[in-house]
Amino acid sequence: MKKLDLSVVIPVLNESDNLSELLRRCLAACRETGGSFEIILVDDGSTDGSTAMIADAAVQHGPEVVAVLLNRNYGQHAAVCAGLSQSCGEIVVTLDADLQNPPEEIPNLVREMKKGYDVVGTVRENRRDSLFRRLASSLVNYMVRRATGVMMHDYGCMLRAYSRPIVEAILQCREHSTFIPILANSFARTTSEIQVRHESRRRGDSKYSFFKLISLQFDLLTSMSTFPLRLLSIIGTIIAAGGMTFGTFLLIMRFVRGSVWAANGVFTLFAVLFIFIGAQFIGLGLLGEYIGRIYWDVRGRPRYFVQQIINGK
Repeated sequence: MKKLDLSVVIPVLNESDNLSELLRRCLAACRETGGSFEIILVDDGSTDGSTAMIADAAVQHGPEVVAVLLNRNYGQHAAVCAGLSQSCGEIVVTLDADLQNPPEEIPNLVREMKKGYDVVGTVRENRRDSLFRRLASSLVNYMVRRATGVMMHDYGCMLRAYSRPIVEAILQCREHSTFIPILANSFARTTSEIQVRHESRRRGDSKYSFFKLISLQFDLLTSMSTFPLRLLSIIGTIIAAGGMTFGTFLLIMRFVRGSVWAANGVFTLFAVLFIFIGAQFIGLGLLGEYIGRIYWDVRGRPRYFVQQIINGK
């Protein structure tokens, strides 16, 4: 395999309105680094003409642009893994195709990586996202920091840089529910963060709907730790202790005030019953998340299928 200084991996899903500007700005940013590079555009099952544009770009720009065409949509992180598997750079930068993270930040990431870090993350300045997404991101970042012990502040930003050994370690992991920034930090010895600009989406629509964001939170929660399972035991103990305390209180008050005081205990029993039923459903849901991931991993199917690779040679 050839060796390059830099690889830029970009997953693409229905971004035909942004692709021309994205490619122009990425080429200029990569040339500014002064080293050899490649831009790997991974088509994640686009249906708006992005596939043809990516293939044409690979033919037009020779070895500087590589097209990796997946046969259908597998999700952002699977597409990134497909790009990582084709990358040759000693430094690999991942980037979204929506231009909210400016490609002009790539040289800054490369300069930081050359200081000897394994992973360089980014923190988005003046985020141009909705309040819901900012609050959800803050909650997830806090949970990830607590679970991994790596004090990075913005795990949701795809604009990140990885060293070649970290990329090779990521590619050896075969689990389907993969969140690449967390996985990379689990292998990294030294990490850093830099601040980057963040812009509003000018064209196209976000690919993360409300339900996809909820699904992503479950992936994050269950892929990095078994803490939710322990939390179930803790919550169950608290509920059981609370129920026993409440039952004792009702028993005492029944003797003090009589049965009429608590409506003969009917509504109290219903309330306690609903609490326990709710707790059971929450527990079953979390267990189902883990069992579902075991099901996917045991089957051993590939995370993605590459239909064609075009490198313009």
